[in-house]
Amino acid sequence: MANYVNMAVQNSSDPFRTASPLFLREPEIRRGVELLYFGYTHMLRGIDEGLAKQGLGRAHHRSLYFIARNPDITVSELLRILGITKQSLGRVVNELSDQGLIETRTGREDRRQRLLRVTEAGAKFEAGLFEALRERLSTAYAQAGQNAVTGFWAVLEGLVPPDEKNQMPHTRK
Repeated sequence: MANYVNMAVQNSSDPFRTASPLFLREPEIRRGVELLYFGYTHMLRGIDEGLAKQGLGRAHHRSLYFIARNPDITVSELLRILGITKQSLGRVVNELSDQGLIETRTGREDRRQRLLRVTEAGAKFEAGLFEALRERLSTAYAQAGQNAVTGFWAVLEGLVPPDEKNQMPHTRK
């Protein structure tokens, strides 16, 4: 076992940048969990200040992001994507609406449906938040390289249960 660890260190100038051949062992899994946690936290810190200025938080950002990407998304569809309670989403939607960032319409075929879309102000605000995320992620992607980005995507997609992959908004046309 020590030979595998020694080989990993010998084959890399930086042992923390190259996964060990024992990548399914607890230390490697824990390192991945920590990197996901800290990477996500630091990526979002770039937008926290802009959200706070509006009196908003990360739940508002997640909702705004998916509403902007899916004009006229139904409340039930947004609930499914976010995996939160109707009560939590109701509060977020009301606050985004009160600030003029989103608007609600009734469904065309089913008048009971509530369709959500960003307003012009909401689109501008969401674009500014996305720009901060894009800068951070672009820098990290450029440092890692194309193969690493593809591998990163594969790992993240592997975390999504197979029956939910076709429900991810980026996979729908």
